[in-house]
Amino acid sequence: MSETVERHEFGAEVGRLLDLVVHALYSDREIFLRELVANAADAMDRRRFEALTAAGPALPPDAKVRIIPDKAARTLTLSDAGIGMSKEDLAQNLGTIARSGTRAFSQTLAEAKPDERPSLIGQFGVGFYSAFMVADRVTVTSRRAGSDEAWTWASDGGGSYTLQQAERPDPGTDIVLHLKEDADEYLEPYRLDHVVRKWADFITVPIAIVQEGREEAANQGTALWRKPKSEITEEQYAEFYRQVGMNFDKPWATLHWRAEGALEFSALLFVPGMKPFQALDNERESKVRLHVRRMFITDEAGLLPSWLRFVQGVVDTEDLPLNVSREMLQATPALAKIRRAVTGRVLSELATRAKEADSYAAFWENFGPVLKEGIYEDHERRGEIAPLLRFRSSAVEGWTSLPDYVARMKDGQEAIYYLVADDVDALRKSPQLEGFRARGVEVLLLSDHVDAFWPEALARFEEKPLRSVTQGSIDLSKFAAGEESAEAPESLDALVAAIKGALSGEVSDVRVTDRLVDSAVVLSASGGGPDLQMQRLLRRAGRAAAGLPILEINPRHPLIRSLAEGPEGDVADAAGTLLDLARIQDGDSPRDPVAFARTVAAALASPKPA
Repeated sequence: MSETVERHEFGAEVGRLLDLVVHALYSDREIFLRELVANAADAMDRRRFEALTAAGPALPPDAKVRIIPDKAARTLTLSDAGIGMSKEDLAQNLGTIARSGTRAFSQTLAEAKPDERPSLIGQFGVGFYSAFMVADRVTVTSRRAGSDEAWTWASDGGGSYTLQQAERPDPGTDIVLHLKEDADEYLEPYRLDHVVRKWADFITVPIAIVQEGREEAANQGTALWRKPKSEITEEQYAEFYRQVGMNFDKPWATLHWRAEGALEFSALLFVPGMKPFQALDNERESKVRLHVRRMFITDEAGLLPSWLRFVQGVVDTEDLPLNVSREMLQATPALAKIRRAVTGRVLSELATRAKEADSYAAFWENFGPVLKEGIYEDHERRGEIAPLLRFRSSAVEGWTSLPDYVARMKDGQEAIYYLVADDVDALRKSPQLEGFRARGVEVLLLSDHVDAFWPEALARFEEKPLRSVTQGSIDLSKFAAGEESAEAPESLDALVAAIKGALSGEVSDVRVTDRLVDSAVVLSASGGGPDLQMQRLLRRAGRAAAGLPILEINPRHPLIRSLAEGPEGDVADAAGTLLDLARIQDGDSPRDPVAFARTVAAALASPKPA
């Protein structure tokens, strides 16, 4: 064996590019291991392919990528039994930035049959140099399959590298990283195991971590989503679900399919059976994992919209343009098509499962508020989402849908009515419902935090407008009501004028209403502005609500009758209390809680008539 050491300069500008790779290209230092494992896996796939097509030496049956930490020597070795590299390969592939042996090899596969093509991961010539993020010196000893010669490439990441003849008993490659002082964590087997399982758990090549002569498997090696559904048991699905989402329950729905044709990808997605421990409001981005040829790339690809962020799982595609670090996606129509296809498939599954009322109710109680966000966030999908929504109702028990509501609408009813508040029990008792309930007009009861926003975005369903019962004047006279408990005074014009004058600057109008039965007063919003719930939210956020509320009075209520028949001075004193009563009924505070409390106390302490 020759002892001659050949020194070579890197290609032009390589020094600057190496600095870029080490300090700017990768956002996460641990990715170096993914890149080196990917290269090793590619090398083994290439050897297997050449053995099939060119009668090259077969891949050993126990071939694997071995990761060997040595704390005493402070080295980390990656060893594979792949295709290996000749002296010329080492000079071309490692001596020139952005020349990828994998990419060059893949360009020769155009004539190969699809089922014979290896699934090559590395497509760029910079991944190897990520080793210099953690190493101040790297040596590569490699023997090309079919050759008896081995060569060692070595560099400290500066402007040059060396080549020297070496010995290696079998074809393959050994990469030795002489670790930097701040990279001791990559000498710990548990840390190496974590990185491999995070980034390369499902590539088909076995990966083992060697410790004290013992090999411990570090990857599963089987991508469950690539297997036919007929070969997967429910237990395997459940185990993968627990692994991918760190869940402890059973999935409510499992979606497993392969899209073929112009756009090819595999997907295995789950809808959880229970809410996650971390509130979905805290993290609004979908975390479905994107894999390219089984190798994990990112969980921040936005494969599903934020209103489906409760869905977990994996999408794996054969070819998707990435940037050179393989951490970020390039803007590409292919990714947009995958997103549309995956979103459509999830919605289709929800539509199918929605026919099972009891099962769907469990899903809805967990994730309904999140799905509602799609109404105001996704104009394109709004029509598909609306039939999936479920509501409590003033007319029926349990959950109901918009199609069911429309089917129950009374003759002559022109709108879908709804009422929004913070609590569904308070909604059922709200005076806002009295006139609707008396006339048998159904009202949807909305109590989720998103319910103040989406109805206006949806606007209509099956050509029926959605209308808040607190917004504008609603004429219920066309619907027959039960027997009235008392007759209304002949005229309340004077009373209305007096109350309006007393509340000038606090209400925009005072008017008589026929939508109250048991309550004396109720508030409503003007027809052109936000409803009362939205106005409350605006006030809580420190923003001025648009316009003042309208105070509506019940002409048949004993209190209103008494004020209409009593002296004018009583009206001025009572007007403020009437407004406070209306605010309290809608879940608001009195204008002045202390003054209101004194008024109530004084009323309770006043002498009772004999």
